[in-house]
Amino acid sequence: MQSFDIIVVGAGIVGLVQALALKNSGLKVAVIDSQPPPQVPEGEPRHRVSALTLASQNVLHALGAFAQISKQRSAAYCGMSVWERDSFGHIEFNAQDVEQAYLGYIVENQAVQASLWQQAVEAEFISLFSSCQIDKLALSSQGNFISLSDERMLSARLVIGADGANSLVRKQANFPLTFWDYDQHAIVATVKTVTPHDNIARQIFTPTGPLAFLPLWQTNYCSVVWSQDEAEASRLLQLSAEDFNKALTVAFDNQLGLTELVSDRQSYPLKMRYARQWVADGVVIVGDAAHTIHPLAGQGANLGIMDAAALAEQIENLVKADKDFALAKNLRPFERWRKTEAVKMIATMEGLKRLFSGSNNTKKFIRDAGLASVNRFSQSKRVLVKNAMGLAGELPALAKSQ
Repeated sequence: MQSFDIIVVGAGIVGLVQALALKNSGLKVAVIDSQPPPQVPEGEPRHRVSALTLASQNVLHALGAFAQISKQRSAAYCGMSVWERDSFGHIEFNAQDVEQAYLGYIVENQAVQASLWQQAVEAEFISLFSSCQIDKLALSSQGNFISLSDERMLSARLVIGADGANSLVRKQANFPLTFWDYDQHAIVATVKTVTPHDNIARQIFTPTGPLAFLPLWQTNYCSVVWSQDEAEASRLLQLSAEDFNKALTVAFDNQLGLTELVSDRQSYPLKMRYARQWVADGVVIVGDAAHTIHPLAGQGANLGIMDAAALAEQIENLVKADKDFALAKNLRPFERWRKTEAVKMIATMEGLKRLFSGSNNTKKFIRDAGLASVNRFSQSKRVLVKNAMGLAGELPALAKSQ
């Protein structure tokens, strides 16, 4: 039996941020994951990318991982362009609006994970268990016990579930879940464009769903996230590469010229999940284990990173005050804090989806007039840019400027 103060289940971005953010707590931490150690991506760009906000970059910088991330296959984007198809509604953001050099970074999730893993390998207080399936997870107020597929046994005062949307920890803790199906699938792919992306993130709203082109490190390569109603997504996936390229170019208003697929196409269903309980004695959940949102603003990873930083801050404060960091009553402030931010994000994403769905002429005029109006007023744009950079709301200390 190996004993730890905290066991983090899940070595994705959020789980590794969680472990590393506890570096000043004096606690002994273990991280368990069923996958092998992540490697720095090479060759074809990976499908899953994140638009890391400035707040998330601050966290990654504080953990020693961002320098390596920024040297890898990443692209700093300095502007955003959002519009609706066949309308006059359009809004543009620029880093100069808030006196910044850029708004965020587009980077492959695997690159972020690999950099964090390397930092975790070098951290004396972290023990890493990769390629390990959990055979049994026993959670109780008296202690938590985990048996692994290789017959090793672990125990901890606190188990943190950072194990994704289908979280084993959440299920074992019997945390109730609210969810609904968006009735959409997100098609993800990498494309080459005729016109350089100029490090601008672009998104167009169509009657059947939003389409985003995220600039990659190569000047003519973009990561595409195309959210479509299920029937339309199925049709698009069955098209030949040539026909898909044409359909994508038309849907994107030919903004960057004819697109060319340089990867396969993948898709996944879009669902909103929200755990109504995040903490109990000896257990807490963060990231996608606690909430999943629509990808139209690319905020999922950022929300999870903030969860991890906030929880680490709460645990450190409890340790300094000589209070039990594993008791639910002592973790309630974290739960209230991050639930508030998650609900705001879920409500915003749902509102945007509903606002830009359909082709009702009256509704279309109202939203287009709103976009055009905001685009004319610099103060309104500054507020939106601040939100896009992750600098709004109550931030963990690690997320503030270094």
